[in-house]
Amino acid sequence: MTAASVRARLTFPEDLVGEPVISRLALDHGVIANIRRANVEENTGWIVCELSGSREALDSAIAWLTSTGIKVDWLGGPVEG
Repeated sequence: MTAASVRARLTFPEDLVGEPVISRLALDHGVIANIRRANVEENTGWIVCELSGSREALDSAIAWLTSTGIKVDWLGGPVEG
């Protein structure tokens, strides 16, 4: 398995703002999220983060995020060392 890191902006709909999404990324998908910037309010929220893990784990995590209704916007290419 090859480790990879990507930057993304995750935008949360109102019904998911209070959910432990970052914990689920780590526990259920084996992805580490390094939060670089965030804005979370009562009705909406977004997080800019670096997601790290195996390519398979990242693919699984991104598929899960989008299936739950979280918008994923890529910020540049892979994160280098």
